[in-house]
Amino acid sequence: MIITSLLDTDLYKFTMMQVVLHQFPGAKVEYRFKCRNPGVQLAPYVDEIRDEIRSLCSLRFQEAELAYLSSMRFIKSDFVDFLGLFRLNEKYITVTPLASGEIDITIRGPWLHTILFEIPVLSIINEVYFRNTQKVPDFIEGRKRLDSKIAQLREPGLQDLKIADYGSRRRFSKAWHEEILRVLAAKLGSGLSGQFAGTSNVLFAMKLGITPLGTMAHEYLQAAQALGPRLRDSQVFGFESWAREYRGDLGIALSDVYGMSAFLRDFDLYFCKLFDGARHDSGDPFEWGERMIAHYVRNRVDPLTKTLIFSDSLTVPRTIELYQQFRGRCLLAFGIGTNLTNDLGYEPMQIVIKMVRCNGQPVAKLSDTPSKNMCDDEKYLAYLRQVFEIPAPA
Repeated sequence: MIITSLLDTDLYKFTMMQVVLHQFPGAKVEYRFKCRNPGVQLAPYVDEIRDEIRSLCSLRFQEAELAYLSSMRFIKSDFVDFLGLFRLNEKYITVTPLASGEIDITIRGPWLHTILFEIPVLSIINEVYFRNTQKVPDFIEGRKRLDSKIAQLREPGLQDLKIADYGSRRRFSKAWHEEILRVLAAKLGSGLSGQFAGTSNVLFAMKLGITPLGTMAHEYLQAAQALGPRLRDSQVFGFESWAREYRGDLGIALSDVYGMSAFLRDFDLYFCKLFDGARHDSGDPFEWGERMIAHYVRNRVDPLTKTLIFSDSLTVPRTIELYQQFRGRCLLAFGIGTNLTNDLGYEPMQIVIKMVRCNGQPVAKLSDTPSKNMCDDEKYLAYLRQVFEIPAPA
């Protein structure tokens, strides 16, 4: 089976799940699947996908896995105790083939018991699709492309440029993902002295002895729309709830749930000082970086003490361009996803699973890249734009 461990997911799923356990244990949510590639036929593989999900739902955390999570300074003992009892429940997820050849996936249930579905389910869909459509994968081409990326990163003057792997959800396969991480760690060096900073994947971080990375994802701030005191304050409520949980740890704020302008309005002097930095995930990254640095300067905060993380559809050449523009002006980190873990010459699938409701209320993000928005309630989207003073897309 594809997923053999519940650790085979991104670290930010656990950091968000801990907040859910402690602060929102009764929240009910709904997630929906979307494939952004037109015409991709997944319905023929629906039985395989269901079998893999059934296997996923049979997994439990092993003692060594729980011990590894316990070793992280921000993971609390009662959360680890909860995970010791945890398993995913198949009743919360439905996979339905559509007449178009696409599939519909809905995940509906308690947030605490559904949050760990997203990453492994996306990994399953990717691997099932590619093992059926590319029966003899061109791993030679994949290694050639990976070696080219490594050569670019090792060019003179780039020794301080560090990249991380954020590619679990859209990887070509689990085995290929592990191969890439082993090669990156060996050729770039991992840890403080190397150029390979780590991976978002907790299983491979444990298995390969590299650093696990991650803080919060969009679903956390989206859920705050339904859980906070009022909609206009939902972003502030999300950041304050995070700070209450982690007390200064894991201090990277996600900036694009309501667009950059709305983020900067809420990210005042208090949050500028409290959080270690911010992560970019939509819109023009160069413009975003310049606006973040200017915002810190306006708030009398030294940008050299803050980290800007770039993670939106990065390639190695784009990463190098961003590094050259912003090095020496702030601390930098780069998370590369699909272009690392699914670059063998085939078109990767742009698939997502996004939260669309929380406690029966629509939730959404208003990205600086409009194609990333996902909400089935246009009236709610219009209301959200009005509340956060965001113009409708042209």
